[in-house]
Amino acid sequence: MIPSQQELRALILSASFGSGHHQANDALDQALRATGVKLAARHADFLAYLNPVERAVTVGTYDLWLRHAPAMYKAFYDWTDSETEPKALTGTFGWLGLRGMTRDVQETQPEVVVGSYPTTVALSNTARSQLGVDFLNALIVTDYRVHHHWARPEAELLLVATEEAREQMARWRIPPDSVEVTGIPIAPAYRALIGADKAALRLKHGLRPDLPLILISGGGTGTYRALRRVLGELAGLGQRVQVLVLAGARGRGVQQVGGATVHHLGHTNAFPELLAASDLVVGKAGGLTVAEATTLGIPQVIHEPIPGQEEHNADYLERHGAALWARRLTEVRPAVLRALDDDENARMARNARRISVPDAADRVAAALLRRLGR
Repeated sequence: MIPSQQELRALILSASFGSGHHQANDALDQALRATGVKLAARHADFLAYLNPVERAVTVGTYDLWLRHAPAMYKAFYDWTDSETEPKALTGTFGWLGLRGMTRDVQETQPEVVVGSYPTTVALSNTARSQLGVDFLNALIVTDYRVHHHWARPEAELLLVATEEAREQMARWRIPPDSVEVTGIPIAPAYRALIGADKAALRLKHGLRPDLPLILISGGGTGTYRALRRVLGELAGLGQRVQVLVLAGARGRGVQQVGGATVHHLGHTNAFPELLAASDLVVGKAGGLTVAEATTLGIPQVIHEPIPGQEEHNADYLERHGAALWARRLTEVRPAVLRALDDDENARMARNARRISVPDAADRVAAALLRRLGR
């Protein structure tokens, strides 16, 4: 236990492309405080460092691609996943948003700057050089595969999800002693819900304990393009099910669509309990959702993940028997029926738990403190 009087000054950086980066950072914040360290942390959003034009171009293009042109995003992901990507692009990482970063470093005087979005490491390194200050520059990788942008040579510490990711960092020629395998940090609420009584949780939230419960994974921004099509498939399973729609819900309330009772909930603080109450997650494959669902042993059926990083997350789950990847809409229905079968569901749940890292946030916190000599 670290004495409470030892203060740790930290700048914790995120980016509002979905909610996963923020969730990972919040989990780390809680884990650091749980060690007994007196944490003086400033949380900052990289996008807030950008001026209105930069923010509109950055966020607007990302949103446009995901909603209307995912193939273009896939092409960009693949194009930049190379050491030969144009310097005109990679060069921006060290200065885009520099004024805000420099201000926060000056005001916080951090011992550690840790980000959950890749370009923040390059930016903090520039601020460090210009100001002539020193701190531990660290990065939490929130995907299960290391894209080139995650392989930041500016970082003294890179925290990755799996041994596979460690090997991928080595292929990008990142020094082995800069990489630690920790898992992706998730909130302590998920660990507390391991083995929870599903029936009791369903009753608590006004759901039936006797019908299968499916949670739609649509991402924090509600940009899941396939939502309506997936709901159509779930409505026609040939058996009655309950379906939870959170981000992306249009309005609130309960709707009967074929054999599916659809609960449109929108954003809710009850997500951990609702996930723990579920039999199956259907939809995208964001890194945080994967980490949370595997911790709770909830199988997944993945359809239309974000091209690039979520496809690799889906591949990771599929290879380890924790998910079925329905690459075509016609495959969604049979995949869901298979995953709801009692024996198959139990098998997939075991596989999910086998690759989970419930204490990842604690591992990240411990790795940071070790590097700081705490």
